Amino acid sequence: MAPVEPANFGVRFPSRNLLRICQLSAMDLFSAPRAIKTDEQTLSVTQLLRRMKNLLEVQMGEVWVEGEVSNLKKQGSGHWYFSLKDAGAQIQCAMFGARKRPGADALEDGAKVRVFAEASVYEARGQLQIIVQKAERAGTGDLQARFEALKRKLHAEGLFDARRKQAIPAFPKTVGIVTSASGAALQDILNVLTRRAPWVQPVLFPVRVQGKGAELEIAAAIEKMGRPEAFGYPRCDVLIVGRGGGSIEDLWNFNEEVVARAIAACPIPIISAVGHEIDFTIADFVADLRAPTPSAAAELAVADGTELLERLSQFRRRLARLARERLARARMEVAALKRGALQRDGERLLREPMIRLDSARGRLSTALGSSLETITARLNEARMRHRAHHPAKVLERRMEHLTHLRLRLDRAGKDLIDHRTERLGRLRGLLRALGPESAFQRGFSITLGADGRVIRSAASLKPGDLLHTKFADGETTSRVVDG
Repeated sequence: MAPVEPANFGVRFPSRNLLRICQLSAMDLFSAPRAIKTDEQTLSVTQLLRRMKNLLEVQMGEVWVEGEVSNLKKQGSGHWYFSLKDAGAQIQCAMFGARKRPGADALEDGAKVRVFAEASVYEARGQLQIIVQKAERAGTGDLQARFEALKRKLHAEGLFDARRKQAIPAFPKTVGIVTSASGAALQDILNVLTRRAPWVQPVLFPVRVQGKGAELEIAAAIEKMGRPEAFGYPRCDVLIVGRGGGSIEDLWNFNEEVVARAIAACPIPIISAVGHEIDFTIADFVADLRAPTPSAAAELAVADGTELLERLSQFRRRLARLARERLARARMEVAALKRGALQRDGERLLREPMIRLDSARGRLSTALGSSLETITARLNEARMRHRAHHPAKVLERRMEHLTHLRLRLDRAGKDLIDHRTERLGRLRGLLRALGPESAFQRGFSITLGADGRVIRSAASLKPGDLLHTKFADGETTSRVVDG
């Protein structure tokens, strides 16, 4: 299995055959020096800058440039402006319609990037600049993208949560080491362990720490060290997983997901020790503790024996001093008592304490009796409440309440029926008094046309119309003769 290499979180990537930012001299702008002619046409500033711009755009064209981003300004128009610098120079950059450009998300202050740009001159200020077409993170851009994607994924799953991390034991007896058997990192760890804690037993699980498949070896080693009894290995109190420094590619195996999940699942606390101070890997975020170097990991894993002996000596001296002081005070107190009232009259000296003791005994007895009475009263009260809330009692009260509700419902229903019957009788009498039958009884009649409509006016009739007239005792049919 091949070693894993750190993803880029603060890691500086190596540049590879990239064009560096350069400065142009006057000799670079012209193919050959020319003698100054006094009668030659004088150029305006605009003409001069325009010629310089044309020469730059034609001769330089589009190039790849690497540097560090600074002073990034994102305008509301969508255009971004920033400086690209290295240790020796800087140049102004413009990216028009930046959000639509490839790699725009790689641009942030302090980021090291490669940009594909066209050299030009900003005439309004007479300023050299490059127009950026696209950008990418410097070094291995794909690795950085994979690193960030896996980092976001594992962070969302909670693998970086501080609450799941285990505490490193203060005084481990056995320290497991997962690294290359031939690397300098192993020797650094063993040297520190021997110097600081010679009583600690180191246990090496040799693996490849770089190359294809190394991440599988590292993950398998962590898993086996987490379950040592199943494989016949000694149980370790803490594990150191790591390697020495290297390029981003060398450290990449420690950025693989299989290693991160093996670290997260391991029941033994793990200290990650990958690369140098500036190297960060996914393993560092998942591990219970990160060490900047393998040597530092060994120092974090065990206490310094010399310091422990010194602390023990300090404790011994302090304990001896306190014991001597305590013994001296006790001797002085005994001597004072011998010279005082105890020597002359011990019984008189004990009278007052005996009286206080008897008084305390009486108060205690009274308090106990009162407390018992209070507890008994509360117990009886609780017993009564319990009886009142017995299911049978509750059911009985509910049945009584239900019977009472039924009686109220029956009475309310009867009263409502009586009230509605009485009202119906009143309405019936009113209908008789105001209806057509009452009018018939008083001698009135109703005349209807052939279509059944009531004839309300003689003007609506014409000769020949058929009429039906209703009386109290019957009805008759007639025809209009004269209109």
